[in-house]
Amino acid sequence: MRTSKYRKKIKLTDKQKKIIAGVIAAGVLGGAVFFFAYFHVENVEVMGSGHYTEDEVKEMILRGPMASNSILAPILYSKEDAGDIPYVDGFTVSRTNRNTIVISVREKKAVGCIPYLDSYIYFDRNGIFIEGDKTRDETVPFFDGIQVEQVVKNEKLPIEDTVLNTAVALSTIFAKNDMIPDHIQFDDNNDISLLYGDITVQLGKDEYLEDKMTRVLAILPQISGQKGILHMENVTNSSKTITFEAEVEEVTAENWTGGYDENGDYTGDGEYDENGQYVGPKPMTALDYALENWVGGYDEEGDYTGAGEYDADMNYVGPAPTQETIDAMGDWTGGYNEEGGFTGSGEYDREGNYVGPNPNADSSEEDESYEDYSGDGGDEYYDDSYSQEDSYDEDYGYDDSGDEYGYDDSYSEDYGYDDYSYEDDSYEYY
Repeated sequence: MRTSKYRKKIKLTDKQKKIIAGVIAAGVLGGAVFFFAYFHVENVEVMGSGHYTEDEVKEMILRGPMASNSILAPILYSKEDAGDIPYVDGFTVSRTNRNTIVISVREKKAVGCIPYLDSYIYFDRNGIFIEGDKTRDETVPFFDGIQVEQVVKNEKLPIEDTVLNTAVALSTIFAKNDMIPDHIQFDDNNDISLLYGDITVQLGKDEYLEDKMTRVLAILPQISGQKGILHMENVTNSSKTITFEAEVEEVTAENWTGGYDENGDYTGDGEYDENGQYVGPKPMTALDYALENWVGGYDEEGDYTGAGEYDADMNYVGPAPTQETIDAMGDWTGGYNEEGGFTGSGEYDREGNYVGPNPNADSSEEDESYEDYSGDGGDEYYDDSYSQEDSYDEDYGYDDSGDEYGYDDSYSEDYGYDDYSYEDDSYEYY
């Protein structure tokens, strides 16, 4: 059988070409739909992130439509350099199955932060400045006693090596037990203090830190809720002396826990607390002290009425103190004179300590020890030792002894008045 040496070429029509192209396009589209549907990301796991939440990591890294495909996401979104993402060196994206990807974050490990201007500067175990932030991360130890004059990102902070080594050692200890203090303080001698709420732990020098902190962590739960200083300075290999110097809070009317009687009934002035513990009588309030020691109570005739606005020497002191009087003083604790009497303007506190004038007083207020008296069209200012019953001449004016002041500028050695002037039927004296 003979075969032809030539094959007949088949010429496709335009219509046939379009059909074939359509079939191919449909196949590609169908394959793409299948590819994205079959490898659609339904689960995202995040590993290695301590600074950011899982949702924050996903939002920062998986940006764009290709992030929903488990084949393309690892190719497109893995980065050795995280760029502008703070606290992160880089990250990788991998696929564990057709619908799950894993984001592995490689964070910059901050071992501590220090204050700088109005920000917090975070540094790693080598002292490298890795990030700055306006807000403080409570999970990173805060060293309040380390001061620097200038900082440059990604360069070592100007911190003494001994201080940096101590900071790194403490940070490592805290990371093991999740007992980060509120503050870590270094004084001028590099002695270390830790602040846990109202308790200050004095560690002393950078010696036996592991041993000291082991004991601190065991003791803190036992003194929870108290105030004071836990002394750990003397802990060594041979000495384990530990003392707690408790701060005794002064009992005041505001923090007094009493008010119950012996039977447990609340009376308001009982000397027991709700647990039946004796706490003593209720302390006096600031108003109680003021009323008990008020120098006033005398009337204008010198008789004691209890409500008169003069003291025993007939000095005007105003009305009796009220709660409004005490509140108007603000934080000022004065109001007492040197003898312990309450005047409202005395510059001593009730313990006899000098505290100065009242900073809350209105300096524009007219001195209440002066009264206004009109005579012959003029005003005469005199203190409360001058009374209307004293001798007074409308034409010339007399003092309380009946002596006349003349219309000249003479100086009287007897009375000490100077520069007497007469204007418009009024007179003044100084």
